[in-house]
Amino acid sequence: MRKDLLIVAFIALLIIILASGTNIQSVEEYYLTHIDDINEDSKTVFIRIDASTVLENWQQLDPALRSEKYVPNDGVILENTEYVLRPNDTVFDILQRTIRHNKIHMEFQGADENAYNSVYIQGINHLYEFSAGPLSGWMYAVNGEFPNYGVSKYELEDGDEIEFLYTCDLGRDLGHHYLE
Repeated sequence: MRKDLLIVAFIALLIIILASGTNIQSVEEYYLTHIDDINEDSKTVFIRIDASTVLENWQQLDPALRSEKYVPNDGVILENTEYVLRPNDTVFDILQRTIRHNKIHMEFQGADENAYNSVYIQGINHLYEFSAGPLSGWMYAVNGEFPNYGVSKYELEDGDEIEFLYTCDLGRDLGHHYLE
């Protein structure tokens, strides 16, 4: 009996120690992390997600995706939104926080899974590479420029503006002519 009480007391103490060092959050708290951290001294960046090129290429879009659920009427999946910039944040770090906060679907390929040694964005909001034709997929720009390296390699600076843009023509429909 005494031995059983000691074991129960030890387990209870262990649970208390583990719980006191753990930040337990509800699902809603988890999704709302970071956006409320902005104050006047914060370094911040902006991000928007836009698939408006799909509207001009609607017939090429996979019929299963022809819905406002996947492509809003104006094509904008996320309006320009401000997020706190942490030290060494990359475009991918901000995108992850953004999709988590806004509960937007995203799939990506890890840096160790491709030849580019950077994360590759496969799909956002159920729009994937080739969902709207053989030259379609996601591209990103920072301050209006399309970097020549992956999202997990681009470190951000205070005030940067990130855009995730869906292209239906290898970026030419976005004004990017890297192939020419």
